[in-house]
Amino acid sequence: MPHSADTPATLVYCGPRPILQLLGLILSLMLSGCASLGWSPFGRDAPPAPTASTRALKWGEAPGADLAAPAPDAAYRIGPEDGLEIAVWRDDTLKSTVLVRPDGGITFPLAGDMVVAGMTAAEVQTALTKRLERFLPDPVLTVTVLRVASYRVYVLGRVNRPGDYALGRRVDVLQALSLAGGLTPFAVEDEIRIIRRANGRNVALPFQYSRIRKGADLSQNITLQSGDVVFVP
Repeated sequence: MPHSADTPATLVYCGPRPILQLLGLILSLMLSGCASLGWSPFGRDAPPAPTASTRALKWGEAPGADLAAPAPDAAYRIGPEDGLEIAVWRDDTLKSTVLVRPDGGITFPLAGDMVVAGMTAAEVQTALTKRLERFLPDPVLTVTVLRVASYRVYVLGRVNRPGDYALGRRVDVLQALSLAGGLTPFAVEDEIRIIRRANGRNVALPFQYSRIRKGADLSQNITLQSGDVVFVP
C-alpha cells in the first residue's frame, strides 16, 4: 500500500545469513594472522609448514635406493691375480714376488698367510711390518704392485668386441664401450644397463647413449668398478 512521507519506513529483515558470512570472514582473517605468527587460538602451536628436500636425486636413482657403491679411493685396491713385489731392506733373502691367490691371500716368509685383497700397498706394508717385528728388529718393508689383473670389467650384448677386459686403470662407461669396439647398428642405445653387485644384491644403472652424444646427463658416465657388466641390448 503506498505510504506518504509521514508514514515511517518499514525495515526489511533478510535473515541471519549475511551476519554469519561476515562473522566467518572475520574469524578466518584472525586464524590466518595467528598462523603466520606461529600461534594457534586452540592452545597448541601451529605445525610448521613442510619444507622441500634439499637433496637432489641423481639421474636414474629411485628415492631411497642405494644404487651405487661409494666412490672408490684414489689408491689402488689389491685383488686376486695381482702380482706383488715385497722386499725387506738389508735382507735379500726375504725379497719375494708373490701372486695374490683367488681367495685374496698371499704367503710370505716369517709372516705366513694373510689376506690382502681389498687393501692398498701401504696397508699391506703396515700389516707385514707388524708380523715381521716378532722376528726382526725394526724391519723396513716396501710393497710394490707389479701386475694389475684384478680390475676387470665386462661388456656384453650388441657391441663389436664383447668380452671381459682386464685393465691396469679405471675406466668409465664410454671408455669400456670404446674398448669393445663401439655399438653395432642394431644396438638399442638408450637401453644400456650397468649391472653392479652392491651390498649383496645386483642393481642395474641406466645409461642413455643418445643423451651423452648430445652432451646431456654426463653424470651417468660413471667410473666402473671391478666386476661391473655393461650390457647393450
